[in-house]
Amino acid sequence: MPEKVDVSNAFQPVKSADRTLEVLEAIAVKNGRATLPELARELGIPKSSLHGILKTLVKRQWVESDETGTRFALGLRALLIGVSFIESDDVVAQVAPVLDWLSTESGGEAVHLARLDGPNIVYLAKRESKHALRMYSAVGRRLPAHATALGKVLLAQRTDGEVVDLLDWPLEKITSSTITSRDVLLKELQQIRERGYAEDREENAEGLRCFAVALQVTKPAQDAISFSIPVFRINSELEESALMLLRQAVERVHLGYRISG
Repeated sequence: MPEKVDVSNAFQPVKSADRTLEVLEAIAVKNGRATLPELARELGIPKSSLHGILKTLVKRQWVESDETGTRFALGLRALLIGVSFIESDDVVAQVAPVLDWLSTESGGEAVHLARLDGPNIVYLAKRESKHALRMYSAVGRRLPAHATALGKVLLAQRTDGEVVDLLDWPLEKITSSTITSRDVLLKELQQIRERGYAEDREENAEGLRCFAVALQVTKPAQDAISFSIPVFRINSELEESALMLLRQAVERVHLGYRISG
């Protein structure tokens, strides 16, 4: 029988490995680019130790540096690992044909699959909008859960206490419409639980509305799918159609899991 790896809370991480991963994560959070002083200040690692970690990562192609050796970006190895994760993820594989179907049936609206990761959501897959005006999004992009329909519908799968513990307070205000009040957010999450979907009313990007539903393939749900539509094209008919298609998409995903299971 294979030996199990201890991942309990009692386990103390290997310090060198833990620091190395902290550096990679810190660079990733900064859109893949950071300077030596920034990393040293934010991580509390002495520059001498940090420099050695970065040199090792550069040599192994996990990180790239500029000519000065003080500015760093994620490297090729990080990309390969990310692609490998996406290609091997069961949910991404199961949902892919449903995303294709949603894109076709909606006439080419932007479609996303995202996963809750702490206080954020991370895009795992997308289908580009076929319309002239498009939103910026990319697989791997992280956004605050409280400011997105995808994030709110997944937060609504948790209790109020779990939500409060999960989010970073005070909440970041991204647009003038972003919800930052704890009471207002918790009230909206209750409404989401009752109606079964979440809406983002220009809370993450001005001029954009999003609708999202959770995929009940884990408990609590970790993944959700959404439509993103510019506000100037939104009307009651399009909103009703988008929600109907999302509900049908959830049924298709769940049916696929029942068949494969």
